[in-house]
Parts: sequence; C-alpha cells; structure tokens
Amino acid sequence: MKRILITGATSGIGRELALQYAKRGYKIGALGRREDRLVELKNEVPDCIHYRAIDVTDYEQARAAYLELIEELGGMDMIILNAGVGRDKTLPTWKSDHTVIEVNVTAFAHGCHFAFDYFRKQGYGHIVGMSSIASHLASHRSAAYTASKHFISNYMTGYRQKVKRVQADITITDLKPGFVWSEMTEHNPNMFWVASTEKAVRQMIKAIDGKRRIAYITKRWALIGWFARLVPQFVWDRI
Repeated sequence: MKRILITGATSGIGRELALQYAKRGYKIGALGRREDRLVELKNEVPDCIHYRAIDVTDYEQARAAYLELIEELGGMDMIILNAGVGRDKTLPTWKSDHTVIEVNVTAFAHGCHFAFDYFRKQGYGHIVGMSSIASHLASHRSAAYTASKHFISNYMTGYRQKVKRVQADITITDLKPGFVWSEMTEHNPNMFWVASTEKAVRQMIKAIDGKRRIAYITKRWALIGWFARLVPQFVWDRI
C-alpha cells in the first residue's frame, strides 16, 4: 500500500489527486490552508485520508506536519508538491509577486529538500513536482508566476542529478500541465485545450506510475513545449 503526501490538496488538481489515489486504497496525507475543505475531503474517503491544515510558507509548521502525517500513515513512499498560487490582480504588484515566490519557489524547495533527505535515508521514494507549460515561457503579465514554474522544473532537474550521487532509488517526476479547469483558472478567458480536472489527474497518475521524468498534461501540450523552445526570444518579446 502506497503512502502519499499531497500539498495543496484543498481544491483543483491536488484534491482530485487525493481522491483518485484514495479510491485506489492508498493512504493519503493531505495538506492545505483551508481546514474545512480538508474535512470535506476526509469525509469522502474517511479510511484513507489523513490531513493537516498548514501554511506551506511556515517552514517549521510544514516540517512538523510532514513528520506527523508520515507517522500516522506508517511511512511515506511519495510526496506530490502541488501547492501553488497564481498572480493575484487584487494585490499590489510586489505583494502579489512576493506571495507567488514564497509559495511556488521557496515552499516548493523546502518540501523537495525535506522529501529528498527523507527518501535518501529511507533508500527509496518518489518526488513529484507540479510545474507547468508556463515553465517554457516568460510573460510581462505574470513574470513571477512563469519564473516560478521554470524554477520548479530546473530545481527538479538538479535533484535528478543529485539522485545519481546517492545510494537510494529516488524518482523525480516533473508534471507540466497546460490549462486545467480549476478555481484558479475559471476566470481566465484566454484558455484553450482545457482539460477537466479528472482527465488531467488520470494522465498525471499514469505518468507517475510509469516513473516518467517529465510529463505534459494533457499530452498535446508537448507540442507547445517543443514550439516554445524553438521560437527566438525577440519573437516572445513582441507578444
């Protein structure tokens, strides 16, 4: 029986990941800010869900919650670092950017560092990071967000190199979703190739089961990733 910690499990992709894995009979440690949402999640699959309400940017609290859930689950085989935020147009620019950097960059790095250290000592494990197709892009509209997703992908590449230098069987999977229907994207009028949360998560789980290094969700977004790498910078600067 696999034991999985999932951050950002109160809505969208994180919640659906917790549900689909729990329905497989896996034990889930769900983490998120909104305790009422976590209680609702547990009520759906009560025998499989354990939870902690935390702010992932409170690093001492996050570490304590990780350890408590690991003890409750009887161990940890995988962590899915899904917690993330987009640009908040209601906040002043720096406050919005600072929040994105704290959650998407620093909290992600903290979770990845914790998991790697735990799995290195254990001898095996699987770290999954939620990047984005945006990791291939830069945008004047959301500079901090696109940069944060590039950080996640690049950071996981570095950790994949670290794995080769330790005596442990650790897999690092970088998930790169395109547009997926969620609370964070529902007001975006410019989306295309939009996948339902259920379909996107099914493909994510298949990629995780296959221990993929990188997986585009849905698969067609690999075309955009390939195209983005070919377009010269001066073209992006005019868009």
